[in-house]
Amino acid sequence: MDIEQLLLTRQSCRNYQEKPVDEETLRKIAELAHLAPSACNAQPWKIYAATGAKAKEVAHALQGMGMNKFTEKCPAFFAIAEGKTSFIGKVGGASHLVPYDVGIFAAHIVLAAQSLGVGSCIIGWRNEKTLQRVLGLKDKQCIPLVIALGYPAEDDPLRQKRRKPLEEVFEIL
Repeated sequence: MDIEQLLLTRQSCRNYQEKPVDEETLRKIAELAHLAPSACNAQPWKIYAATGAKAKEVAHALQGMGMNKFTEKCPAFFAIAEGKTSFIGKVGGASHLVPYDVGIFAAHIVLAAQSLGVGSCIIGWRNEKTLQRVLGLKDKQCIPLVIALGYPAEDDPLRQKRRKPLEEVFEIL
């Protein structure tokens, strides 16, 4: 799939088949996303993949206040934890760029997933304390994002992309 087709077909999926995403596919998504750039090449992230019973626990940590009910049927999740930056990253002023690096990494994850036929949805709302407990994180790492992963349901058609006109967001000086 070329990059244009990838960008035109990738959308936030909130309706999944009850089909597991196998470990090899999850590993391939992580491998491709691992190529993402980061400030000073610090790569300040770690992925915790959850499937099976653990995925059900993660889903519950994402469902407070009536949010993200669709995650109940989601077969896999990548919880993205902020990692520590290297000494070079701190000296070079890159440590404040960690949230941006994590965002770039998340974009690489969802595009890699799409290229392999796996739907995804980036989820920002979560009960972080519950999520840390479910994932067994001892050092209370910050988990800014969770990405739902699964095969889109047959009745989940490609939606038309609604974006601001390019003229509103792009200017050549």
